[in-house]
Amino acid sequence: MRDGTIWAARAEALERRWAEDPRWRGIRRDYTAMDVVRLQGSVRIAYTLAQRGAERLWHLLHTEPYVATFGALTGAQAVQMVRAGLKAIYVSGWQVAADANLAGQTYPDMSLYPANSVPALVRRIQNALLRADQIAWSEGQTDIDWLVPIVADAEAGFGGPVHAFELMKAMIEAGAAGVHFEDQLAAEKKCGHLGGKVLVPTGAFIRILNAARLAADVLDVPTLLIARTDALNATLLTSDIDERDRPFLTGERTPEGYFVVRGGLESAIARALAYAPYADMLWFETSRPDLEEARRFAEAIHRHFPGKLLAYNCSPSFNWRRHMGPEAIARFQRELAAMGYKFQFITLAGWHVVNLSTFELARAYREEGMPAYVRLQEREFALEGEGYTAVRHQREVGTGYFDQVVLAVSRGAAATVAMAGSTEAAQFDEGRAGR
Repeated sequence: MRDGTIWAARAEALERRWAEDPRWRGIRRDYTAMDVVRLQGSVRIAYTLAQRGAERLWHLLHTEPYVATFGALTGAQAVQMVRAGLKAIYVSGWQVAADANLAGQTYPDMSLYPANSVPALVRRIQNALLRADQIAWSEGQTDIDWLVPIVADAEAGFGGPVHAFELMKAMIEAGAAGVHFEDQLAAEKKCGHLGGKVLVPTGAFIRILNAARLAADVLDVPTLLIARTDALNATLLTSDIDERDRPFLTGERTPEGYFVVRGGLESAIARALAYAPYADMLWFETSRPDLEEARRFAEAIHRHFPGKLLAYNCSPSFNWRRHMGPEAIARFQRELAAMGYKFQFITLAGWHVVNLSTFELARAYREEGMPAYVRLQEREFALEGEGYTAVRHQREVGTGYFDQVVLAVSRGAAATVAMAGSTEAAQFDEGRAGR
């Protein structure tokens, strides 16, 4: 069969899927099914973790009141999040910049790290969750679905459309279920809660979204694409070429040649409306937790795109108690969910947990010595009744699992298995005698 005939058959099947599958209702692509097929190659590789995660995340977003999670900094942290009952994992570019990038550096959130750093952390987290699943399965435990969806930060794409295309592919290959891109200039990218943010033209960002969707289509995975706008607080724009951006121009220029623009909610809404046909979910970065602002944004989007999924960053950059009292904080997420903000996440919570808990233990250990650590261990023992297992650290990382490997290849008898005779087996039994 000639290549053209194969391409045509594939393209026809893909067009039919886009037209008939409810998953793609309302999604626009500025490319054709034939464009996708020409880029796929002859060998179709299955991306099981990404596929499973994307389908699971889509289901959760349409069946749960909302999906709440926070940023994981390590594989072990992600395992504890799932064991505690969270149904998704977030991977923050800020946290990768700060303490989990492949350059081995501590960076601010300015896209200074290598572009493959976030996919590397996604892969590390997936491997940790896979190991937890394998350990549980080998012990006959099937009560936890360990392979929860992972939503990952693609920053501003680290360049143009081809960079976004390759980055999206890397995210899917690593196992991400959802990926978000933001409409800042990659070369000037800043954390959403820093100054000096430079937006790209609306049309330029739509090309980034198209490139990311194309990558997912080429790999044949229904990855959720999240479009974030920083227009609420951004004051600069690279070009005045896009007529959709012109109502927000002030007429001023900066020494770098950027155009000065008025930020604000109307600008964020205008951009989100332009992005909505290309994205599965919309996110506008905010400067404070403001329900009225969130309501205005949601109503403006849903007026044109009913039911469009929305995301909200419950950011650690906010001083929460300065903005609202305990009762308002307690109901904040439920009220957001009622407006359509179905994915709610604390971007940097993992980093803050690591810093706070380590500082507290280090200070107490400096002052008291071993009693400080024993108090921590006692807290671990106390939480076992609620499902915590990491106090048994040898078991947690799979020592017993690999003992089963040794026994399997030794016909059930081996003197070198690790758990038998270990201090953990002797001292961390259910009764914990001698405590």
